[in-house]
Amino acid sequence: MTTSAPAHISVPSPDALKSDSRHIAGYVYFTFICYISIGLPLAVLPPFVHLRMGYSAVLAGLAISIQYIATLASRPWAGRISDHMGAKVSVLWGMACCTASGALLVGTAALSGVHWLSFTVLIASRLVLGVGESLGATGATLWGITAAGQEHTAKVIGMNGISTYGGMALAAPLGVVLDQYFGLASIGVLTILVGAVSFAFAWRKDPVPVEPGEHLPFAHVLGRVAPHGMGLALGGVSYSVLATFVTLFYHHRHWNGAALCLTAFGVGFVFVRVFFVRTISRYGGYPVAIVSLLTEAMGMVLLWQAVAPWMAMAGAAIGGLGLSLVFPAIGVEAVKRVPEFNRGTALGVFTAFADVSFFLVGPIAGYLIGLFGYSSVFLFALISVLLALGIVVVLKEMQAEQTQA
Repeated sequence: MTTSAPAHISVPSPDALKSDSRHIAGYVYFTFICYISIGLPLAVLPPFVHLRMGYSAVLAGLAISIQYIATLASRPWAGRISDHMGAKVSVLWGMACCTASGALLVGTAALSGVHWLSFTVLIASRLVLGVGESLGATGATLWGITAAGQEHTAKVIGMNGISTYGGMALAAPLGVVLDQYFGLASIGVLTILVGAVSFAFAWRKDPVPVEPGEHLPFAHVLGRVAPHGMGLALGGVSYSVLATFVTLFYHHRHWNGAALCLTAFGVGFVFVRVFFVRTISRYGGYPVAIVSLLTEAMGMVLLWQAVAPWMAMAGAAIGGLGLSLVFPAIGVEAVKRVPEFNRGTALGVFTAFADVSFFLVGPIAGYLIGLFGYSSVFLFALISVLLALGIVVVLKEMQAEQTQA
């Protein structure tokens, strides 16, 4: 403990602030802004591409999931920036990218009369937003962990997740309302405003010192974190499918309230994060992940078999309840696999597996829809969640064997 004390000297009153949720919220706020930026166009872009432009469901899915190409590619970079240059630098760059993505979204709306050009600018907006998500969210998480202390890792990751899905649950219906009354450009303008204000807020915050120590090569970090990342990627397929295709699913069934379905997911997600995140410290990451994935699977069964909007909304809510603790529960175990001064890279690598999931699910699910209809994507999500459950069970057994040895 004495060797790590100097690394926290510049943090104001650390003993008084370490367990202060409001203090942690001041850092994970930047993750919230990233996902406000992601959520605002989330329910609007698939019908914009598919119904207004007339492109296929595969391209509509690609317009959402291509963001995660940039996120995936920049995760290791974001981790290295956070570890070597400081989390504040990563957050500042992230907020700048979110602001730029809003400007490109305004350009998408302005060029809507020329479909191919508008679609090209939209793809650029999604790619820039993907980089912003990677830099902003990775930096915000590490900034919070470093400021609050390693012992509060689960709490920081938990609050970070509330910011993630809470931001999207709030922004998705707001984006639909803005598009309906003011058009797509209004979503871009709001994104510019929140991004610019948050950049100024991050600029004024005190940085935390970079942890000293010899950093592991990226390949070593990847090898240690990869099994946990696979569990996260498969467990997150349910959200990827829901976020990308729920609007078209509702439209196909002639139902109303697709954005509220995303809100139901977000409410269930936030409820569990607020009231049950401490179960990770009490029972351990793997047992909590197992229960969470079983709950998530139940939600996917309801969505797969939904014959009315209330069933779809109930399935989304239960899916949110289940997915809520998957990230922090598996993430806490993943972070334990590397030294403290490699936490930024480990978090970046771990989260990158979710980005792979987001990117691949859009085109794959769009292809399944063409073959078997919209309900098939929720069966696909159910199978993926059960595979994640198998991975977590194996990791738990391996941990038990290592402990006994």
